Amino acid sequence: MTKRLAAEFFGTFWLVLGGCGSAVLAAAFPELGIGLVGVALAFGLTVLTMAYAVGHICGGHFNPAVTLGLLAAGRIDGKDVVPYILTQVLGAIAAAGVLYLIASGKAGFDVTAGFATNGYGEHSPGGFSLLSVAVTECVLTAFFLLIILGVTDKQAPAGFAPLAIGFALVLIHLISIPVSNTSVNPARSTGVALFQGDWAMAQLWVFWVMPLLGAVAGGLVHRFALAIKQ
Repeated sequence: MTKRLAAEFFGTFWLVLGGCGSAVLAAAFPELGIGLVGVALAFGLTVLTMAYAVGHICGGHFNPAVTLGLLAAGRIDGKDVVPYILTQVLGAIAAAGVLYLIASGKAGFDVTAGFATNGYGEHSPGGFSLLSVAVTECVLTAFFLLIILGVTDKQAPAGFAPLAIGFALVLIHLISIPVSNTSVNPARSTGVALFQGDWAMAQLWVFWVMPLLGAVAGGLVHRFALAIKQ
């Protein structure tokens, strides 16, 4: 378990540092910013690379919603859920701390301006309502779980799961960055929200409740409607 939790910690750390770091440091870099597409690719690449690197150790969750969805699908033991989620949140906070140290070295840096946080209403990148954000986070997380569960099934082609999962996360970000700045991962949202420390903390509940609901829905749908019994 110690090695599994260490793998989850470093996997979540890499996801937040790579994904949120690309948004904070590179998305609007003068003249050659990577933009929305670049940030979406960065998030997908973090999951893809760490899934190959440590997925065989811990299962490569890196996300409380994924852990809970796998529980709903009957893929993991219930005793693993709390340790996994706590470790994922700690990894996300640690990564956000490193990102803060890096970003604050630039003159004029203002963490309260956003810091890759998720939000709705006036804090949504596109000004989307709470309802829009809630539906987006719930539905996209549900489909993320359907993809994860499908490509990691014993009957799926071996060795390609990290690619499908990484590209799925890219697609999710391409859809939802304008809506919510894309969470589908409560740990990712928590890490940066703690450093933003203002409205992001007040709105954080949405980015726990809706991804977790969506993950459970995805896990149950796969378990009872899609999974082929052995």
